[in-house]
Amino acid sequence: MDSSALFLFFMLCFSCSSFCASEMLLLPLKHSISPTQFNSTHHLLKSTSSRSAARFHHQRRLRHRHVSLPLSPGSDYTLSFNLGSHPPQPITLYMDTGSDLVWFPCAPFECILCEGKPNPSLHTRPPNISRSVVVSCKSPACSAAHTSASSSDLCAMARCPLENIETSDCSSYSCPPFYYAYADGSLVARLYSDTLAVSPSSGALFLKNFTFGCAHTTLGEPTGVAGFGRGLISLPAQLASFSPQLGNQFSYCLVSHSFDQQRVRHPSPLIIGRSDEKENIDSGSNEFVYTSMIENPKHPYFYCVGLMGISVGNSTIPASKMLSRVDEEGNGGMVVDSGTTFTMLPASLYNSVVAEFNGRVGRVHERAGEVEDKTGLGPCYFSEKKKTVEIPTVTLHFVGNNSSVVLPRKNYFYEFLYGGDGAKEKRNVGCLMLMNGGDEAESDGGPGATLGNYQQQGFEVVYDLENQRVGFARRQCASLWDKLNSK
Repeated sequence: MDSSALFLFFMLCFSCSSFCASEMLLLPLKHSISPTQFNSTHHLLKSTSSRSAARFHHQRRLRHRHVSLPLSPGSDYTLSFNLGSHPPQPITLYMDTGSDLVWFPCAPFECILCEGKPNPSLHTRPPNISRSVVVSCKSPACSAAHTSASSSDLCAMARCPLENIETSDCSSYSCPPFYYAYADGSLVARLYSDTLAVSPSSGALFLKNFTFGCAHTTLGEPTGVAGFGRGLISLPAQLASFSPQLGNQFSYCLVSHSFDQQRVRHPSPLIIGRSDEKENIDSGSNEFVYTSMIENPKHPYFYCVGLMGISVGNSTIPASKMLSRVDEEGNGGMVVDSGTTFTMLPASLYNSVVAEFNGRVGRVHERAGEVEDKTGLGPCYFSEKKKTVEIPTVTLHFVGNNSSVVLPRKNYFYEFLYGGDGAKEKRNVGCLMLMNGGDEAESDGGPGATLGNYQQQGFEVVYDLENQRVGFARRQCASLWDKLNSK
């Protein structure tokens, strides 16, 4: 064993002794969108609402594809890693619970039509993968990337001779490239494996033979994705192969972000593999509220849950049955998605929520139709200077006993200063941060609704894979990061 291999072996053993003992990884999630990229708050809101809508409608269109595709990154939260060790090469990826593949741009890299797109990797070069190992067409990871195609088909695609396929002697043939289509872009990638260095607060964790997709050309997609979905080649699944306990669950606690301020923020804690939920509960905070995961036969990497209804104040609006379950075609349910910003609801439920909300708020405050047109959000209301808009509480009711989640005000109603074209002064305005996902009868099927990351802020959201459930608990996320990082 040469000196570099011996060093890596030592570090791997050291990492296992430190992390396997605690059975938990703590990683920082960073918010990636800078308001300075946009001329005004309403321009940023319009861009974000458009991405949320495009991602949701792409989820619905997946039912007609022959390939199981990940969704548009669209996520506002990123993770950083190092690839390889000669030397280590930094990569920054969106964290996405709506897909199950880790992929990123590789040198040489060209991104077509990427001008103006948020790119947290702007100041780092795409990694060189010349030392990485090409994944075999016989690998289960290759089948997963190609929607579980048989190894014989994949080896044939890789031009392995028939006699070699028949004798299972195709180990030298690499996994064929695969195509990914997005809501607003696409790419072609190939699978490789290399050492991935994860750097939690207490040291580095080295994952040997980590499988990832490498893209040299993309259309409209300048940044890679760390897929956290339910799949063989997702980041949690590959961590589980290193330490089974790390694959049992993960959670994150998203620090609230603002669309009109730029300031130094605490990282949002991403907690992988923690099994004792009481260990991280702050004084005075709540226990988890759980709802069961629903299997989706067409899109198995989704984290689907059932939504029973939404309360606006003391009035409860029931959801249609299609939101409480998923049928054999993969239609229905609500996807819990870190990669969509705003929650998307089917038109009937959204319109009922808006009618109830406006019936209470519109009687007191002036409707801001111009702001609605320019942000893609609504209803919006003007308020007097130095006064906030009085609004009712919004509660999400999930399937299960005691599975209701009361949203904090800032999770569903955003207030900012608005100055329209030619306005002499700005006015206070507030908007409901839920979106209309369209009519179920006119859609292509697929998920019925999406729970976006904006509505998840200020909660620790746990994905308990062992018990097949998703949990929500109110937290001071910045304090939780400080508490865990001090251990």
